[in-house]
Amino acid sequence: MFIVHVFVHVKPEQVDNFIRASLENARNSVKEPGIARFDVVQQQDDKTRFVLVEVYRTPDDPARHKETDHYKKWRDTVESMMAEPRSSIKFNNLYPDDNGW
Repeated sequence: MFIVHVFVHVKPEQVDNFIRASLENARNSVKEPGIARFDVVQQQDDKTRFVLVEVYRTPDDPARHKETDHYKKWRDTVESMMAEPRSSIKFNNLYPDDNGW
């Protein structure tokens, strides 16, 4: 598994719109064969901060995801809602795994 955490800081007046757009994107994303999980989480003590937890089956699947119409729609829709550019960190899954660890 290949995991990406996307950190998003949204303008306060855009929180509800961001949630709507992100949930639509997530619902479509989990239908992709290369996506094992796609979570949209909101920080408890700062409702303007979100993390998208994207779990891909292979390292090639994020690129395929970015080619989908629903991703492009989300990207274009939420761009002006962000208080600052989004950032991401990529992870390799250690457990559970297929290596017997």
